Amino acid sequence: MLSNAGCPKTMLSIKDALDAVEGRWKLLILFALAEKPKRFSQIAKEVHGITDKTLSKELKSLEVNKLIRRTVLDTFPSTIEYAITPHGLSLEKVLDELHFWGLAHRKEVIGK
Repeated sequence: MLSNAGCPKTMLSIKDALDAVEGRWKLLILFALAEKPKRFSQIAKEVHGITDKTLSKELKSLEVNKLIRRTVLDTFPSTIEYAITPHGLSLEKVLDELHFWGLAHRKEVIGK
């Protein structure tokens, strides 16, 4: 892939991908939702360090990019659940590779 680094189409597709998942939190939110749908408070507990304001903003962005689905359940009071979409699940290999790269990077930089 790196041999095509100067290719404008490759650059555009990488930019599109980064725009969809950029930032510190989006991939962690997707990882938290990979197992099953969750409510806002459940996601907030699993994604350590994220503020409610940031989580709300990131969930909206992920929904716009069709990586998650927001469902209002017919309960009283209303319950809102977030679930990863098939499009979001298509990032599974990316998350796996990022996990393995992160392990190697930590070992390279920190030695652990």
